[in-house]
Amino acid sequence: MSISSLFARFVDAIAIQFTHLKNRQFVGLALPALRFKNIASRLLVVLLAVGMGFWLTSCGTSPEQSAKATPVDPDFEAKVLEVIRKNPQAILDSVQAFQQSQRKQQEEARNKISEQLRAEPSLIIRGSPVTGSPSQRIVMAEFSDFQCPFCSKAHATVKEFMAKHKDRVTLTYKHLPLVEIHKEAMPSALASWAAFQQGKFWEFHDALFTNQAQLGEKLYVAKATELGLDLAKFNKDRNSPEAKAAIDKDIELARSLGVNSTPTFFMNGVGFAGAVELSEMEDVLSKVQAAKK
Repeated sequence: MSISSLFARFVDAIAIQFTHLKNRQFVGLALPALRFKNIASRLLVVLLAVGMGFWLTSCGTSPEQSAKATPVDPDFEAKVLEVIRKNPQAILDSVQAFQQSQRKQQEEARNKISEQLRAEPSLIIRGSPVTGSPSQRIVMAEFSDFQCPFCSKAHATVKEFMAKHKDRVTLTYKHLPLVEIHKEAMPSALASWAAFQQGKFWEFHDALFTNQAQLGEKLYVAKATELGLDLAKFNKDRNSPEAKAAIDKDIELARSLGVNSTPTFFMNGVGFAGAVELSEMEDVLSKVQAAKK
């Protein structure tokens, strides 16, 4: 049996033990299946390295490639699976320790990014649409989804906030389409990016939120027409690899900042989430201004 086959056996064995243990002792402990399999695979690499007396550090070869090429001794395979069956708690402890380590690393990375944004707020823009103050000394990034009802509610607050503070605050929009729950999240994001290429992002952005209940192909084409966009270019741009890459870049930035819900805001590295009231947004602005003095 190859290591790739043992990977599958290993994951299945842990899953059975984990499910049994969870049902008995850990009701309410959430561990998504995909993430669990990823963690289990990492644990297998460690077990194999220790048990077979080598460390997987070859240049230019992924663990998956090594796994396909390297056979596993049947006796060793049996021993590994037996250890898993007899020690489910140890496996679970390892998974939890790995999760804690990952969370710590992610938190440290987020703190580092936040420090950078406090020192240089404009770093978060990265070619995204901007409006408001040209100085970019105070930058508020909004991670949003055009189909999210809370984003629609926040849209009104953001417009009111920017009307009052556009001389001091630069607003930049970041795409975070929640495609698992909003089928028009990605199409609307791509359409808005196409409008951005013709200098009409904010007008298109406002139209999408205003007509959120009608999101769909008919609306995108109608609004592009109303705004006087070149429809051939609009259609080409929204279906281009560049459009998808731009949205993906925002999604990756969101992940690096630990953002997984919309709307989420960052003002000079200070984060806050949800359809907050105007007063809350202005409180953050006051704190940011005080920190710059």
